[in-house]
Amino acid sequence: MPLPICYNVCILTKCAYAQKGKDMETAKEEICERETSVGEEATAPAEETAEAAPAETAPAEEAAEAAPAETAEKEAPAAYRPRSGLKYGCYLFVKRTFDIVASGLFLLVFCWLYLILALCVKCSDGGSVIYRHKRIGKNRKQIYVSKFRSMKKNADQLESMLTPEQLEQYKREYKIDNDPRITKIGNFLRKTSLDELPQIWDIFVGRISVVGPRPLMESEVNEKYGADGDKLLSVKPGMIGWWGCNGRNNTTYESGERQKLELYYVDHCSVWFDLKIIFKTIGSVLKGTGAR
Repeated sequence: MPLPICYNVCILTKCAYAQKGKDMETAKEEICERETSVGEEATAPAEETAEAAPAETAPAEEAAEAAPAETAEKEAPAAYRPRSGLKYGCYLFVKRTFDIVASGLFLLVFCWLYLILALCVKCSDGGSVIYRHKRIGKNRKQIYVSKFRSMKKNADQLESMLTPEQLEQYKREYKIDNDPRITKIGNFLRKTSLDELPQIWDIFVGRISVVGPRPLMESEVNEKYGADGDKLLSVKPGMIGWWGCNGRNNTTYESGERQKLELYYVDHCSVWFDLKIIFKTIGSVLKGTGAR
């Protein structure tokens, strides 16, 4: 073989081996790259799962935190919603109409009785005839309720006129057995409930109603009724009521019966219930039940 031809063959052979070597290296690099990419793809879901785990745990933690708040809301007493509606509105209209007509007629017919009682109170000790006391009315509006004075002068000075035992009973029940402050004429007025006749004028002008819960002092409402105070004061106080015709002084705050009777009226007041209370009160006054 001529020399130039041999030289060319050698060169071509070297080139072929070189190209083959490059192809081998390229193949190795591609395999490595593929292995690397597969490893990254396999690692990515694991990382995503690890990152997603806290995110999934977060709602559970939020739910756990929200649970006590929801429980507290359920345990908290709901605010009292006064009765409403067309039927209740008609009842209030009829009740106010009855208050005006009944109180107006009573004042005209029995004006002579007011004059006699006023003279008796005035002549007993020369003090004032009418006693006006601040009470709390519907929707916590302050009102003044009138009575024929049945107590001695300066009866509001409790510490100087009552024994420690009587003072303790007054703080507990806002009433006293055998109250030493009551005058002789006052004792008669209380037993016959005639001391409350001036409240007929309070009914006429709209401070109170004929039938309703007893008008109370604000401190008395807060102390004895607590959260039910707004419920009690959602209706207008009355001269007579369900508590008054069911034993009156025989049902006390301490037993809880007085609160139950007054709140029962708030839930069930109606025209027929009011009429029942009126007739039952007349019977209680004639019998002297619970009067003191």
